[in-house]
Amino acid sequence: MNPSAKHPRQKSLMRSFFASEAAGGIILMGVTILALVVANSPAAGVYSDALHSYLFGLSIQHWINDGLMAVFFLLVGLEIKREFLEGQLATWPRRVLPGVAALGGMIVPALVYLAVTWNNPDLVRGWAIPAATDIAFALGVLAILGSRIPASLKIFLTALAILDDLGAIIIIALFYTGELAVPMLGAAALCILVLVALNRSGVTMLAPYVVLGALLWFFVLKSGIHATLAGVALALTIPLGKQRREDEDSALHRLEHSLQKWVAYAIIPIFGFANAGVSFAGLSFGTLLNPLPLGIALGLFVGKQVGVFAFMMLAIRFDLADVPAGASRLQCYGVALLCGIGFTMSLFIGALAFPDRPELTDATKLGVLAGSVVSAFAGWLILRFAAREQLQPRAASSM
Repeated sequence: MNPSAKHPRQKSLMRSFFASEAAGGIILMGVTILALVVANSPAAGVYSDALHSYLFGLSIQHWINDGLMAVFFLLVGLEIKREFLEGQLATWPRRVLPGVAALGGMIVPALVYLAVTWNNPDLVRGWAIPAATDIAFALGVLAILGSRIPASLKIFLTALAILDDLGAIIIIALFYTGELAVPMLGAAALCILVLVALNRSGVTMLAPYVVLGALLWFFVLKSGIHATLAGVALALTIPLGKQRREDEDSALHRLEHSLQKWVAYAIIPIFGFANAGVSFAGLSFGTLLNPLPLGIALGLFVGKQVGVFAFMMLAIRFDLADVPAGASRLQCYGVALLCGIGFTMSLFIGALAFPDRPELTDATKLGVLAGSVVSAFAGWLILRFAAREQLQPRAASSM
């Protein structure tokens, strides 16, 4: 028997992951441009009114940010669980480099943001906005570069972004939770206990998990904790299977596989379209120099590249980890630049940081867009240069 065919679904799943994330990132770029065009066109009023119209007690924007994004967080939770139990983060040596880089990529951007906004107490709450990486956008840029980038760097970026998402989840739970409604919190805890009991009892049918997950989302929504965290809690209770690697038909793999395309091609683009639209009317270059957008943009562009690359090189310098196979340090730097694409998570945290301040929400979008676009272009440029630099010696030696 061909050993490479032993786990066909797992390999297919990994290829599907890269394909869906990268293609989803390219779609997200297009949707972002569309949102900006609509927000600066005669249809801007219709766009705003539609997002603020109500359906079953919540605005359309709340349904997107609290409802659809809970499915996104469910997928993120499933990926985190799978990677920690059987994937690229299954052992401590594999966790060190992306883990250290992710830590630097959260600490330094927050410090840069605070350094810019320190004298404005109203803005301090946004310190976590530049601390997250958008994996779909970043992998979309890598997809454009194609085979110029070694697979090890794509795996490193994916692992880093997954740990980065884990950090963002913890930040949201600790720092962006409102006043708690104890009865609803108790009901949510009861749902989690039942979900854990189902897992421990060996129940592998997805239907009871999904039904209880919907109830969990409702109780979390009413509890004061952000509703999207219900998706993460549900993900951690979905069974992976006792045999793990050999159990490719487990509930976790089935659910993850079925959600990937929906999240990449529908949920994230809808979120991007609903949240990226910012009107440029009355804005000038000087607007970007205001503390909030400037702090976010510098946090993403300067803080991310410095934090990720410096912590990465320190881990390698002190023999805690190795350079990703086949990658140069310049390519590692290019990937660190791509980590400054904060888009989805940054916009999401920005909405949590300034929920009732529309003027700050628009400034947040401007900073996120500026920092993400500059990071994407700079990272793409460096990676193209680095790839060309590696190809020249091979061409010379074959003459």
